[in-house]
Amino acid sequence: MSTMITEECINCGACEPECPNGAIKQGQDIFVINPALCTECVGFHDEEQCAFVCPVDCCVPDPNIPETEAVLLERARQIHPTHKIPLLVDLPAHMSRFRKAP
Repeated sequence: MSTMITEECINCGACEPECPNGAIKQGQDIFVINPALCTECVGFHDEEQCAFVCPVDCCVPDPNIPETEAVLLERARQIHPTHKIPLLVDLPAHMSRFRKAP
């Protein structure tokens, strides 16, 4: 599912430069994530970087937008056509929170 930023956001801006897709922007009152650009960092990092750097833990999964790892990977490929995004079967465990190393 896409990540969202809750109203607890303190507008610190730590999350914005961490997004590999440019999905995070300053909104009217808080930072917001464009769900059409959010890939939960799948294909780039093993966890959402916005959530990792957020000092108040307000970057959370959006329960209204459930998405599979395959959907997120395909979106990443569309957003970054020149970046080598692994196929689902080739995705290493360290590049997705969906996969944990044995």
